[in-house]
Amino acid sequence: MSTESLHLRIGDLKVELVRKDIKNLHLGVYPPAGRVRVAAPLAVSDDAVRLAVIGRLGWIRRQQAKFHAQPRQSVREMVRGESHYYLGRRYRLALAETRGQQTVDLQGGTRLVLRAHPGADAAARWRVLERWYRARLHELLAPLVAQWSAAIEVPPPPWRVRWMKTRWGSCNPQAPRLWFNLGLVKTPADCIEYVVVHELLHLIERSHGPRFIDLLDAKLPDWRERRARLNALPLGA
Repeated sequence: MSTESLHLRIGDLKVELVRKDIKNLHLGVYPPAGRVRVAAPLAVSDDAVRLAVIGRLGWIRRQQAKFHAQPRQSVREMVRGESHYYLGRRYRLALAETRGQQTVDLQGGTRLVLRAHPGADAAARWRVLERWYRARLHELLAPLVAQWSAAIEVPPPPWRVRWMKTRWGSCNPQAPRLWFNLGLVKTPADCIEYVVVHELLHLIERSHGPRFIDLLDAKLPDWRERRARLNALPLGA
């Protein structure tokens, strides 16, 4: 399926436009920041896309307002008692010093204990926690990608983890390669599984059209509930 991607400006609204060899135009608003994306048939003009978007501006604004109203975590100061999330649970930060290996441990289901070198500032403490987050997410993703690649009957693709501002995950079917937002490590395990299944299915169906929805329904019947909980969680690093 051939594709062509660009961006349109409609007033103050930035719209990602992807042209594909498809029959119908599809418009979506995606978390966490309310990104607007249109998949349009190759023959549909820019003006026709603009009219379609303008016709649904009210709906687009309502969807974006929902995302913007979600709670966002404040800037991390990495001080005692600060809240941090792991697999959907909130933990209070406890700090300890070590001259050896810098580590993070969970204690009692309520505390996240971070051991850093003496004199470590907030940035240094955050790097310790970020490394721990990255290692935990890799441990979670590796078996999920293997399991669901087999279930979907696609070769397990290479995948990477990085911070992403507007997406929980992305798929490049041509490579193929998957990217996962490091922020997923803060969300419940079944929400992480939903993102894995979602991105792997894009190796079969690139659009979010009816066929993609049918595939999700068949493989993960409760995906809508998982997506709703994922989109309601606090955003931010």
